[in-house]
Amino acid sequence: MQTEKEGEDDVSPEEYVALSDFTGSGSDQLSFSRGDRLLVHTKPSSEWWWAELQEVKGYVPASYLRKSTAEEEEDVSLEDPWQDEEYFGSYGTLRLHLEMLSDKSRTEAYRQVILSNSASLKNKVVMDLGCGTGIISLFCAQLAQPSLVYAVEASSMADYTRQLVKQNGSEEVVSVLQARAEEIELPERVDVLVSEWMGNSLLFEFMVESVLLARDRWLREGGVMWPSSAALTLVPCQAHSYYDEKMAFWERPYGLDFTPLQPLAQQEFFTKPKFSHLVEPADCLSSPCDVISLDMYTLQIKDLEAYTLEADSLHA
Repeated sequence: MQTEKEGEDDVSPEEYVALSDFTGSGSDQLSFSRGDRLLVHTKPSSEWWWAELQEVKGYVPASYLRKSTAEEEEDVSLEDPWQDEEYFGSYGTLRLHLEMLSDKSRTEAYRQVILSNSASLKNKVVMDLGCGTGIISLFCAQLAQPSLVYAVEASSMADYTRQLVKQNGSEEVVSVLQARAEEIELPERVDVLVSEWMGNSLLFEFMVESVLLARDRWLREGGVMWPSSAALTLVPCQAHSYYDEKMAFWERPYGLDFTPLQPLAQQEFFTKPKFSHLVEPADCLSSPCDVISLDMYTLQIKDLEAYTLEADSLHA
């Protein structure tokens, strides 16, 4: 069996452009800056790729890169790196939508908000920005009585969203618009702006900018936003059971002594971040702390361009 490094010469590397700065946390991770052009040799997983920058090689997070095109100029300007075909193309497939819809806590939270506010939604105009498969729009149509729901989706998923709306008998209420937030044209302002815009670490993908643009242009005075506030909460934690599970595997697999591999396994364990790990309350080492709090009614894009934290706000 070959590793990603051993097999990298078998295929030609692909050129990708960095969407954002990244600082590697280990000796095998590659640091780069926004706009850098990297050569991706292999893609051992969906999250981490083996790449090269200026003859230095290392692992890079796949989500920080987009495919370089021949039409791009050498000094390509990434004025808005997430508003591109690579980004919207990923939302045109079912993989990300399956991940989001499978998050029952997330989806159920939106359903409960709509259900508990069904009376106030009656005869109101709603915009569901970045609607994806239209799940929130369908909740509005079936759990409340809005006069109209504008389901806005920039990716090609919009074609399937229209089919889902029709399949669920909501085509008279839900109007699917395939357009970016910056390009949509509506005949009226909306009473409610709802969007599931939060990414990893709250602001990753920076869809919040599109939400704020839609708010300023299309939300009527006194209108409602869901979510109306957002926060990034941090808490130091331990993961002893997960760590022990990974280390224990290398003790005696198939009755053989593999303990010499444990130091390497430990190094790899701490090199890469663990995503989607379920933290048990007992694993938390202190009380949670909100390090970023956003009021979606008053937040401005410029407020997010530079964010500083006071040291005393991070005390345990």
